[in-house]
Amino acid sequence: MLVHEGETRTRDADLTLSWSLAAVAGALNTAGFYAVGFYASNMTGNVSAISDRAGTGDLILAAQALLLVVLFVLGAATSTLLIRRRRRHAPSGAYAYGIRAEALLLAAIGLIALPLAEPARGEALVFGLSFVLGLQNAVVTKITDARVRTTHVTGMITDIGIELARWLDRRAGDPLAKRHDPDKLRLHLMTVGAFLGGGLLGVVAYRAIGVGLLFAAAAILALLAAPAIGPRRSAPAE
Repeated sequence: MLVHEGETRTRDADLTLSWSLAAVAGALNTAGFYAVGFYASNMTGNVSAISDRAGTGDLILAAQALLLVVLFVLGAATSTLLIRRRRRHAPSGAYAYGIRAEALLLAAIGLIALPLAEPARGEALVFGLSFVLGLQNAVVTKITDARVRTTHVTGMITDIGIELARWLDRRAGDPLAKRHDPDKLRLHLMTVGAFLGGGLLGVVAYRAIGVGLLFAAAAILALLAAPAIGPRRSAPAE
């Protein structure tokens, strides 16, 4: 799931990667919103919030939204640099190290937020999650050649609409219509569904165990990354 990249990946690998990481992302995103009222990975909403808050004179909230955007960008940049550096030493499994880094960061954010009181805890949570989800999105975007973006729900829903239109054209017998891709439609439907389901579970879990949700998500991500990392450890040194 985290070894092959680009055109060498199978549809099943993309499906497994998309629904598992989208569920985690959805849970973390809604937990951040429940804690402080900001979505950690909704960059469209956060950029709009910058304009809205700045226009109404609420510069503190505008600055908070701007910080979320900056942290998301830094997370994506850090992920890309980590993958590029790892690939110079071991071409296979580099993306798994990105997911393991996400797991470690989630655990670290949980440890930082745990002793804090509100609203400091919620702010530490959402700002940390923005960086982490930027990191995750870059890993998935690069390994799948942008076929999967676990937090970019707007783009996925747009693609669902496009594929539905192509399906309708095919049904109408239009010889000029671009061929409908049922695998792509299924991929996006499953990703959006997983993000939605993860979001529901995230709110329930955060209300029940609070910051413990981050440790649970970190454990899941570590398990997902382990199969692609483990074999490399036993490989003979060149």
